[in-house]
Amino acid sequence: MHRRTRSALRRVALAGAALLAAAAAVPPAHAQARAAPDGRTPSGGGLSAVVRYTENGIPHILGRGYAQVGFGTGWAQAADQVCVLADGFVTVSGERSRWFGQDAATDGSLSSLTRNLSSDLYFKGVRESGTVERLLAAPAPAGPSKDLKELMRGWAAGYNAWLAQNKVTDPACKGAAWLRPVTTVDVAARGFAIAVLGGEGRGIDGITGAQPPAPAGGARPAAPQEADPREADPAAAAQAAREFFDTSRYDMGSNAVAFAGSTTASGRGLLLGNPHYPWQGGRRFWQSQQTIPGELNVSGGSLLGMPAVSIGFNEKVAWSHTVATGTPVNLHELTLDPADPTAYLVDGVPHTMTRRTVTVPVAGGDPVTRTQWWTRYGPVVTSLGAGLPLPWTTRSAYALNDPNASNLRGSDTALALGKARSVAGIQAALARTQGLPWVNTVAADSAGGTLFTQTQVLPRITDELAARCSTPLGRAVYPASGLAVLDGARGDCALGSDADAVQPGVFGPGKAPTLRDAPYAENSNDSAWLANADRPLTGYERIWGNVATPRSLRTRGAVEDVSAMAGKGRLTVADLQELQFANRAPAGDLAAADAARACSALPGGTATAADGSAVDVSAACAVLAGWDRTTDAGSRGALLFDRFWRRLTASTPAADLWLVPFSAADPVRTPRTLNREAPGIGRALADTVAELRAAGIALDAPLGEHQFVVRGGQKLPVGGGTEALGVWNKVEARWNAAAGGYPDVANGSSHIQAVGWDGSSCPVARTLLTYGQSSNPGSPYYADQTRLFSEERWVRARFCERDILTSPQLKVVLVRERR
Repeated sequence: MHRRTRSALRRVALAGAALLAAAAAVPPAHAQARAAPDGRTPSGGGLSAVVRYTENGIPHILGRGYAQVGFGTGWAQAADQVCVLADGFVTVSGERSRWFGQDAATDGSLSSLTRNLSSDLYFKGVRESGTVERLLAAPAPAGPSKDLKELMRGWAAGYNAWLAQNKVTDPACKGAAWLRPVTTVDVAARGFAIAVLGGEGRGIDGITGAQPPAPAGGARPAAPQEADPREADPAAAAQAAREFFDTSRYDMGSNAVAFAGSTTASGRGLLLGNPHYPWQGGRRFWQSQQTIPGELNVSGGSLLGMPAVSIGFNEKVAWSHTVATGTPVNLHELTLDPADPTAYLVDGVPHTMTRRTVTVPVAGGDPVTRTQWWTRYGPVVTSLGAGLPLPWTTRSAYALNDPNASNLRGSDTALALGKARSVAGIQAALARTQGLPWVNTVAADSAGGTLFTQTQVLPRITDELAARCSTPLGRAVYPASGLAVLDGARGDCALGSDADAVQPGVFGPGKAPTLRDAPYAENSNDSAWLANADRPLTGYERIWGNVATPRSLRTRGAVEDVSAMAGKGRLTVADLQELQFANRAPAGDLAAADAARACSALPGGTATAADGSAVDVSAACAVLAGWDRTTDAGSRGALLFDRFWRRLTASTPAADLWLVPFSAADPVRTPRTLNREAPGIGRALADTVAELRAAGIALDAPLGEHQFVVRGGQKLPVGGGTEALGVWNKVEARWNAAAGGYPDVANGSSHIQAVGWDGSSCPVARTLLTYGQSSNPGSPYYADQTRLFSEERWVRARFCERDILTSPQLKVVLVRERR
């Protein structure tokens, strides 16, 4: 194989040799790479790779093995995103306070924290405890495979080589002292942070702030019968847990749909993936193609710092992920030793907690030292979000179990998916590697197959176990949210193991909700129940998600659209592209006409605002009635309805909003029919009209004039809509009236791919990375795809060799270590 791969590399390098006339011909971020004089792969003992750039700066990385492909990937990611990557490595090293100050805000990419000190206390504790090293040393399949270790080793070497051979021009970190080389452990630590993002990563404040009770002045401990005033009542705790684990509230989400061959023009599958991720920071996607001849050939998007393609396609199969409803953690309520609040009882036997004392250096101040407390179940935690206090008293405490804190298999799963040849292969890869921490998978293949599966790493909480072992708090929160709170004092309440699970205490893949070969399989971050409305999935444990409950407007609109498309048939990739940018607002279809009628019925066209003032809203009535019910950039009335609808739904319970309530027998069409007598309608109209007029925004202004991004001084209108409106092409922006409305996108559509097959050897694929490859304002790839997104245009994916080598913008770069 080595002789064959060397020959392939040489042929490719020679094919591009004529394009290597000068460094100036290479994109600026990559200009200092040099080819060997004869065009051959460099030799000399160091790692090397061939990186071929096509339109929009998309690299096609070719290497002899995993270390070489990892090298090219690390190099190319650094060329585009060195400052964002370096910032993330500061995070997972626990050094943000050292460089940026303990009270400065993190970018939130690798945890849900907002303050550097808490972030550092957690991640430095992870590093000093050797957690990542132990996970790296674990044999596969519980630990990472040899191929993944080589990929990570190569990625670190490629990143370091780029740093050593290039000048950083991005103003975000140019000349920064915190730019440094990285190791394989650093790369793995970033993977660890991504794995626990939905679990420990959301509870860090409660982990790093947990301290045992220490009554001052010799005051007596609380008596056993005394209640702690900090404890939430069961109803409040259930609501807080429901909100904490509500996927619609995350800054990540996604849509994906797979269509079977029975619905397509070619008789082959189709896949549209539309992840919703942050537009800034370390959770951006980055596009590439990775090729090891005869071993791996996959194209798609990777999360920054990840060495493998996370979502993508090859010549036979395409897949995407959506954030899942599975609750990735559980709590154990500890019964403490009356003589020692840092010891807990299991079957009457005391166990001493493990102290993890961490010292964090702080810019301009003394180091900060804190102690964290760990148990057999995980760390002691004193809260999950602001609404769910978990107080540590003299009688009890809570420990957080996150099985993904033992999971470094995510990139192994990505590698296995990239090598799959069918949806059956996708399912087998997921079952073999079991590395996905908090996402579903939707896939289609060239034979016409489809797949939806929620194969993710979840605590093995069965409904039977929850019924038998839940504490009073658990009996309230588990039905509402899937968060189990088990009696940690009972050995018979251990999670147990499934025979097909690669680690103890988690569900095996055989228990995951799964749908194969349905005409369509779709998910928009609701539970698995309506992956296909005609074939609902039921029978799974509550921790996976709920059943027969109201769906989000985004799910309802998506199911309406894709089921109609499947029924129409003869679908092509062009139909997927049309769906992506249809920008239909299901909330508008349901409520805009009735809202306009309610507006027209207001006496004198006047409504009372929240501050008690009377506002003439009569002009809004015609705008709402005339709105086209889309969130296209040119849509007039979309902004007015958006601001009105956010207010109305925030202040009016669903029971008061709709005349026809939710019915599990008709979940896509209910609830419906706006209650025009709902008391909040007039107030929401008055407040919205007053807000827009005060900002100098016309009620019928085109959406794109006030929903936009600025790149290079140019204002780019952005179509799409919010979670509240239910728009497939999700765009979440922060309202800033002084800056013109929605002047920047916080999160939403990111790495979009529409993939199909036409019987040839090459997939038919169109992609779009909405924010571009580079975060460096000086890069030509900083805003190019954002302009395409603004114009609802796509990038033609170049996958096969002939397509890559005939790109009019082809640049071939040989990158290598210098030793």
